[in-house]
Formats: sequence, structure tokens, C-alpha cells
Amino acid sequence: MAPTNHRTVYGMSNLDNSQICVVMVGLPARGKSLIAQKIVRYLKWLSINAKSFNVGSYRRADTPQPSAEFFNTGNTQGERMRRAAAEAAVSDMLKWFGEGGHVGVLDATNSTKARRTWIKQQCDAKGYECLFVESKCDDEKLVLNNVLSVKTSSPDYVGQDPEDAVRDFMERIRNYEKVYQSVGDDEEVTFVKLINVGSQVIINSVQNYLQTRIIYFTMNLHITPRSIWLSRHGESVFNVQGKIGGDADLSERGYAYARALPELVAKSAGNTPVTLWTSTMKRTIQTAHHLKYPKKQWKALDELDAGVCDGLTYEEIEQQYPEDFRARDDDKYNYRYHGGESYRDIVIRLEPIIMEMERGENIMVVTHQAVLRCIYAYFMNVPQDQSPWMEIPLHTVIKLTPRAYGTQEERFKAEIPAVSTFRAKYASANMGAGSLDAATVTTSPIPRAQLDGVVEAKDDIIAEVVATKKKELETVNGVKE
Repeated sequence: MAPTNHRTVYGMSNLDNSQICVVMVGLPARGKSLIAQKIVRYLKWLSINAKSFNVGSYRRADTPQPSAEFFNTGNTQGERMRRAAAEAAVSDMLKWFGEGGHVGVLDATNSTKARRTWIKQQCDAKGYECLFVESKCDDEKLVLNNVLSVKTSSPDYVGQDPEDAVRDFMERIRNYEKVYQSVGDDEEVTFVKLINVGSQVIINSVQNYLQTRIIYFTMNLHITPRSIWLSRHGESVFNVQGKIGGDADLSERGYAYARALPELVAKSAGNTPVTLWTSTMKRTIQTAHHLKYPKKQWKALDELDAGVCDGLTYEEIEQQYPEDFRARDDDKYNYRYHGGESYRDIVIRLEPIIMEMERGENIMVVTHQAVLRCIYAYFMNVPQDQSPWMEIPLHTVIKLTPRAYGTQEERFKAEIPAVSTFRAKYASANMGAGSLDAATVTTSPIPRAQLDGVVEAKDDIIAEVVATKKKELETVNGVKE
């Protein structure tokens, strides 16, 4: 197989050469930092060079834990230090643009017209565009939830008494309210205004495609607390045999994982309402069978298409296509199987999934290794060259909880053995049923208590999957309730 067009790199950055300063606007506790880091994470995931410049981080270099009085408009020293932090952040951002940066996000309150005018003047002088993103919220419950999260996540209050932190932060908000000016039409700038977590959106004077993409993404965001649960399907027959791709059934241990999954998820989800998504492939549908959540199947969640290598072991691929086997290890993210897909292709087809995940509440996704690597990389900001090499083990639930200053991760492992499908870069192709790891795990017995009812449940699950597959023939590709 001749390696044709395997290293083609494409993305939105090829379509639009503009350089944009995204200027966050809003009072404290309105989700600005959360939105800022989501914008950066989303753009980097799509191969666009993006970076956040958090003015608070610059200010903390001199005043790591200031009281609310520091933000009082009558505090001239505090005003001088806050201005110096903003100038340092803008200076670094402009320098970064000069080095080829594409989208810089200036994360601060930027609460007055005077401050925003100054920022725009600095960008205009260098030929960079400005897009103002304002988060407004007068929903007291939402604001209070954000304030309460500050006591555990903001560097300004590390080690402080939680009640004292909340009181001080509320006083800080009142200081900002004295001078706060919402972005208006009279400023003659491009802006998007997100009101009460996107319940109302106002857009003004959009200039180009990239601005449109950023605005569309922000329209799908919300700042209310929620979690996401990720799981691969249970161990499949192909996993045991060391084969990639296919639409194989679960192995006996895979069915045992399916039975154990509701209890495993309940450990972290409790009675929280959850929506469950799977791919359209049998092994994910079988794995999700015993979960009693509302379910959707997504074609976009199907496993990476291995093309002519589908159904082969890595050892067979290395023997039949040695040049391509090595080429994939050289650049696994961009390598595209002949007649199949690359990791970059998966990211492109997953973009609607990411939009829906950002728009939704608590979601659980049962899908495949390559797809989960891409989703995990999005939420955890993993670089592209590393994401295809992450180990996402079988029979493990990963819980992700997005927060303003990062995403919290927890893992819950089922005590059910499974083969390892992980192969390190440039490692031997011999894996699966023939590998030491797989051979060792394959002989591990499943505890009797875990096997009870597995065989009986297997027939029911298979019958359900067959019925589902028949229905697929009557529907178009896409999301199916």
C-alpha cells in the first residue's frame, strides 16, 4: 500500500489568516475564565494556535491574595497595580501575535469603556482584530454557585477559610459593580453578549469566518456545574484476538463489564440525571444495555475507520504494509489509513459532538479508544502529538468535571480483567491474544459473582442489538433517539 496523502494537514487556520484578540468582559463570577479556557481549548483542538492571557495571573505575581479593598475604585495603588498587570498581559499577547499566534484571549473583567477602548487601540495599531465576548448574568442562583466554587478553585483564596473567602469575593463584586459598563453599540466594535448562560445572545458586526466560528462556539456554552463520564466498550472478541476495527460482539468479560457498569457509574453519579450516548456499533450498544439512562446513538462516535487494515492484527499490518506501519508511528495524529481515517479526521467529525456536550448537562459517552482519546484530549487540553498515544484502558469509567481553572478527573476501575490494547510508539506489533500482557490477562478468571447471569444476559443484549441494527437500515446517518 503506497502511503498517499497521509500527512496532509488542514484546519480552519488554512481558511482564515486573521489574528484575533478575544477580549473577555464581565463582572467577577460570570464564568469568564471558564469561557476563555474553553475557547482556547476548542481552537487548539482544531489545530488553531490559541493562547489565554489571564490578567489575574499577572497581578498575582505582585499581589497573590489581595482583599476586596484592593479592587476598590478609590484605591489608587490597587488601580495602578491592576493597570500594570493589564499592560503586561497585553504586551505579551501582542508579542505572541508577532511570533505567529492566531487567537489570543485576554481574560479579565475589562469592565469599563475606557479599558476596552485602550485595548482596541493597542490591537488596531498592530493590525490585529478585536472580538469582545461579554458574559452577563443577573440570575442570583447561578452567580452564587459560581461564587461558592471560587473558594475551592481560585488561586486568590487558596488556604483561606471558605466563609471568609465568599464574603470577600462578594465585596469584590460590589466594587466592580460601581464602575461596570456593558458593551454597547456606541463602541462600534465586534461583540457577542451572552446573557444568563446563553438564554439570550446578542451579536454585533461580525467580520469574518473565524470570528463566526468562535461566536458559534460560545453560543453553545454554559457555565452551570456538570460532569461527563467516559467509558470504552467492554472487552470485545476482536480485542481478545488482537484485531483492530470491525463490529465484533463483546467477549464474556465484556458482558460482565456491561453488567457491572451501572453500579460503577452510580459510585460517582448517584441519582444525578444523565443522558447516555453510544456509537452505532454493537460492542458499545451491548456495553450500555443495563444502564437505565435515556440513550442516543451517534454515527459520529463510531471507531476510527482503519480502511484496508480493518480486521487485521498489528502484526499482520506490519507484515503486509511495513512502510505504512512505520509512517503511522512517525505521525499518528495525521496518518490516514488507506481507505480509512486519521485522528485528525475523527476530530473534524467529532466537532458536532463536542458542541452538544458543551450545550448539554450531565452526559455519559460509551464509545471507542481512538474516539475517547480525541474527546479526552479536548477536555484535558492534551497536545495533538500526544493524544493518539494516551492509554485509555478497558473496563474503566473516567469522570471529568470542567471548572474555571481546569478540568477535574476521577477514574473508577471495574475489577474485571481485560486485555490491554495499548501499543507504545515504535513498539512491537505483537499484541492482543499473542502478547504477554494479553495472554496473562486472558487466563485470569472472572469471579463467580461477576459471571452470574452473564450468559443469560448475553442473549438478551444480542437480540436488542440485532433489532437496533435493523432499524438503522430505515434511518439516515446522524443522531437517533
